[in-house]
Amino acid sequence: MHHVGVSEAKARGRRPGGEDTRGAVLVAARAEFAARGYQKASMRAIARAAGVDAALLHHYFGSKDRLFMAALEFPFEPRAVVEKVFGGDPASAGERVAAFVLELWEQPPVRERLLALVRTAAASEEVAALMRSFMVTELVDRVAARLDVEQPELRVELVMSQIVGLAVARYVIAVEPLASAPPEVLAPLLGRTVQGYLTG
Repeated sequence: MHHVGVSEAKARGRRPGGEDTRGAVLVAARAEFAARGYQKASMRAIARAAGVDAALLHHYFGSKDRLFMAALEFPFEPRAVVEKVFGGDPASAGERVAAFVLELWEQPPVRERLLALVRTAAASEEVAALMRSFMVTELVDRVAARLDVEQPELRVELVMSQIVGLAVARYVIAVEPLASAPPEVLAPLLGRTVQGYLTG
């Protein structure tokens, strides 16, 4: 006879809310982020707007940054990127950034979502402000705190400008030979430039 363990029983138990509730939370989150910006928006206010308990937001999403990523369909988690890319030797961070960026953009579903976000931010100051606040809080500040150089925030933002510029030239405008160059050819070139921004 099969005995159901505690964790298995919990997994089979009814989860609070449902897809409709999750959808309502995402709608409320988009409205709250748009109205107050990423930094000032609160999980409690979003829960109130969605008509649910704040604990449900933590159950579904875990944290405000993950809720934001779900609301905007952001395709990667900045915190995880910071740990993965900047957790090792600073002298080779540029190589790791280049490898990560190219691996990410070479995945068609991820690329489509990132390009959609870039285009939307370029056309909408509201979305641009949201993205700016989110990226500064969750990526720029975290990476800058790990750099022992002058003007670390400026350097990280220059890296971001390099990455966005590459994406537009390679995937939107499709400038040749950049558009057709294999990632393994681009990675060392991009890596050296990024390294210069970070530690040069």
